[in-house]
Amino acid sequence: MSSEPPHILLIDDVPEDIRATLILLKAQPWRVSLASDAHQGYQRALALRPDLIVLDVHMPHMNGFSLCRLLREAPTTRHTPILFLSSANSSIERLEGLTVGAVDYIPKSCAPEEVLARIKIHLQLTWRAPPTHQHNPVDPEPEGDEIVLRAAMRLIEDHLDDMPSLVQLAQKVGTHEKRLSRIFREHLGLTVFAYIRDARLRRGQDLLSESAMSVQDVAELVGFRNACNFTTAFRQRIGMTPSQFRQQALGITETELAGRA
Repeated sequence: MSSEPPHILLIDDVPEDIRATLILLKAQPWRVSLASDAHQGYQRALALRPDLIVLDVHMPHMNGFSLCRLLREAPTTRHTPILFLSSANSSIERLEGLTVGAVDYIPKSCAPEEVLARIKIHLQLTWRAPPTHQHNPVDPEPEGDEIVLRAAMRLIEDHLDDMPSLVQLAQKVGTHEKRLSRIFREHLGLTVFAYIRDARLRRGQDLLSESAMSVQDVAELVGFRNACNFTTAFRQRIGMTPSQFRQQALGITETELAGRA
């Protein structure tokens, strides 16, 4: 356990909503910092490197889910426990909060004493956990646009079969579509849509070589409407049909294929 007192960062655009919780936190032998919106919270999280972050969901300009995605891509905050404390309390919102990387999701309707107890539990778990792999200082530290790019790439890979629109994708990583398009062009030399197509085809290759699923099933899993569209895109990019690729990947000759018929 560190000899330094734990440092808690709270990010909420309406701190009056959690006034009772703030009073309890400040009564602890802890350091407590505040941020009043997601952008300020992001910058303070990177600069202050808190031991734990408490985060609201509904904030102007960037919501808590988008901020959590960015914090999970930044090396300095990748392993920092994030707790959502929010009045957004539907099952869908709770599930999204946990999916994007939070360790807990607490309704603002909870008693401040329960919020404090949960924060203490997660601090204890953090102290007991083995040291995480440290970022190699020789490697360049990703920042700004590169963190947005990484968050967008991860989001795309996780939603190949249910892809958000470009506007929605940009919102989910805390930016707007023009900036996201520029980031992809400058860093990857691709449009967002070209990257999505390539990601789908890469995943399609993996599924064809590692599973026995039909081409139709593979096409649906990677986001194509049907096997025909998938086959056309696959042939244009890879130079052969999905079936030919599978035969080649598995080392199946035409003679063996005929013998199986």
